[in-house]
Amino acid sequence: MNNQQDKRVPCCSPVGCSSTPIPPTLDAELAAYRARAQVLKALAHPARLYIVDRLAEREHCVCELQEQIGADMSTVSKHLLVLKNAGVVSNDKRGKQVWYSLSVPCIRNFFGCIEETLQHNARAQLELAGPQTGGR
Repeated sequence: MNNQQDKRVPCCSPVGCSSTPIPPTLDAELAAYRARAQVLKALAHPARLYIVDRLAEREHCVCELQEQIGADMSTVSKHLLVLKNAGVVSNDKRGKQVWYSLSVPCIRNFFGCIEETLQHNARAQLELAGPQTGGR
């Protein structure tokens, strides 16, 4: 049995076949989407978004980030590890301090896109609310 036959997805056929083989191109696409999801998961925490925002300005040591976030050292270190494992940040040990920087500065473009989405959503909510009247 080849490896391709082991990879199957549920079939949505009304006949009810058990599963359908995943074509190689779809398998590669799914792997790419999983990798993207890992990066998004790493960013999906307010403290980690804050860290990325600070690192977009300049590199920081853990102690600086800990002071700015107001969390204990182990919590900040865990957040940094999640970001590092996702490839968002990299580190450089200098003496007893570890300095972090963005691995890919283009992540800031993603933040801009998020801001545009939030503004769009706010405008849509205002339009749904319609004109407000002051009296009863």
